[in-house]
Amino acid sequence: MIHPHTYIHPNARLATNVKIDPFTVIHQDVEIGNGTWIGSNVTIMEGARIGKNCRIFPGAVIAAIPQDLKFQGEYSTVEIGDNTTIREFVTVNRGTKDREKR
Repeated sequence: MIHPHTYIHPNARLATNVKIDPFTVIHQDVEIGNGTWIGSNVTIMEGARIGKNCRIFPGAVIAAIPQDLKFQGEYSTVEIGDNTTIREFVTVNRGTKDREKR
Protein backbone atom coordinates (compact mmCIF):
# COMPACT_ATOMS: atom_id res chain seq x y z
CA MET A 1 0.00 0.00 0.00
CA ILE A 2 1.31 3.42 -0.95
CA HIS A 3 -0.09 6.31 1.06
CA PRO A 4 -1.70 9.04 -1.10
CA HIS A 5 0.48 11.72 0.54
CA THR A 6 3.63 10.12 -0.87
CA TYR A 7 5.44 11.37 -3.99
CA ILE A 8 6.93 8.73 -6.29
CA HIS A 9 8.69 9.80 -9.49
CA PRO A 10 7.16 8.04 -12.51
CA ASN A 11 10.57 6.54 -13.44
CA ALA A 12 11.06 4.86 -10.05
CA ARG A 13 10.67 1.08 -10.13
CA LEU A 14 8.80 -0.46 -7.21
CA ALA A 15 8.15 -4.19 -6.89
CA THR A 16 4.83 -5.56 -5.73
CA ASN A 17 3.85 -5.50 -2.09
CA VAL A 18 5.89 -2.38 -1.21
CA LYS A 19 4.37 -0.34 1.62
CA ILE A 20 5.17 3.39 1.82
CA ASP A 21 3.93 5.64 4.61
CA PRO A 22 2.94 9.33 4.15
CA PHE A 23 5.20 12.27 3.32
CA THR A 24 7.93 10.14 1.77
CA VAL A 25 9.62 11.25 -1.48
CA ILE A 26 11.07 8.78 -3.98
CA HIS A 27 13.11 10.26 -6.83
CA GLN A 28 13.80 8.84 -10.30
CA ASP A 29 16.31 6.04 -10.96
CA VAL A 30 15.29 4.18 -7.79
CA GLU A 31 14.59 0.45 -7.45
CA ILE A 32 12.77 -1.00 -4.45
CA GLY A 33 12.35 -4.74 -3.90
CA ASN A 34 9.28 -6.77 -3.00
CA GLY A 35 7.95 -6.62 0.56
CA THR A 36 9.90 -3.52 1.60
CA TRP A 37 8.36 -1.09 4.09
CA ILE A 38 9.32 2.60 4.02
CA GLY A 39 8.25 4.78 6.94
CA SER A 40 7.06 8.37 6.84
CA ASN A 41 9.26 11.35 5.95
CA VAL A 42 11.89 9.24 4.18
CA THR A 43 13.76 10.63 1.18
CA ILE A 44 15.10 8.17 -1.38
CA MET A 45 17.19 9.91 -4.01
CA GLU A 46 18.50 8.96 -7.45
CA GLY A 47 20.70 5.88 -7.59
CA ALA A 48 19.13 3.92 -4.72
CA ARG A 49 18.88 0.15 -5.12
CA ILE A 50 16.92 -1.29 -2.21
CA GLY A 51 16.47 -5.04 -1.83
CA LYS A 52 13.56 -7.22 -0.77
CA ASN A 53 11.93 -7.18 2.66
CA CYS A 54 13.81 -4.13 3.93
CA ARG A 55 12.56 -1.78 6.65
CA ILE A 56 13.44 1.90 6.44
CA PHE A 57 12.31 3.89 9.45
CA PRO A 58 11.06 7.52 9.49
CA GLY A 59 13.41 10.35 8.61
CA ALA A 60 16.05 8.31 6.78
CA VAL A 61 17.79 9.66 3.66
CA ILE A 62 19.05 7.14 1.11
CA ALA A 63 21.36 7.85 -1.88
CA ALA A 64 22.17 11.51 -1.24
CA ILE A 65 25.33 12.81 -2.92
CA PRO A 66 28.55 11.91 -1.10
CA GLN A 67 30.02 14.18 1.55
CA ASP A 68 33.44 13.70 0.00
CA LEU A 69 35.59 16.37 -1.64
CA LYS A 70 36.62 13.86 -4.34
CA PHE A 71 33.03 13.74 -5.62
CA GLN A 72 32.91 15.30 -9.09
CA GLY A 73 29.21 14.81 -9.84
CA GLU A 74 29.75 11.39 -11.44
CA TYR A 75 26.95 8.84 -11.60
CA SER A 76 27.02 6.41 -8.71
CA THR A 77 24.59 4.24 -6.76
CA VAL A 78 24.05 2.83 -3.30
CA GLU A 79 22.86 -0.74 -2.77
CA ILE A 80 20.88 -1.82 0.27
CA GLY A 81 20.76 -5.62 0.51
CA ASP A 82 17.74 -7.83 1.18
CA ASN A 83 16.31 -7.96 4.73
CA THR A 84 18.13 -4.81 5.87
CA THR A 85 16.79 -2.52 8.59
CA ILE A 86 17.71 1.17 8.48
CA ARG A 87 16.68 2.99 11.63
CA GLU A 88 15.37 6.52 12.17
CA PHE A 89 17.25 9.51 10.71
CA VAL A 90 20.07 7.44 9.19
CA THR A 91 21.76 8.82 6.06
CA VAL A 92 23.29 6.45 3.50
CA ASN A 93 25.18 8.31 0.75
CA ARG A 94 26.21 7.12 -2.71
CA GLY A 95 29.82 6.28 -3.57
CA THR A 96 32.30 8.78 -5.05
CA LYS A 97 33.47 6.95 -8.17
CA ASP A 98 31.56 5.73 -11.20
CA ARG A 99 29.97 2.34 -10.41
CA GLU A 100 31.66 2.20 -7.02
CA LYS A 101 29.69 0.43 -4.32
CA ARG A 102 29.75 1.42 -0.64
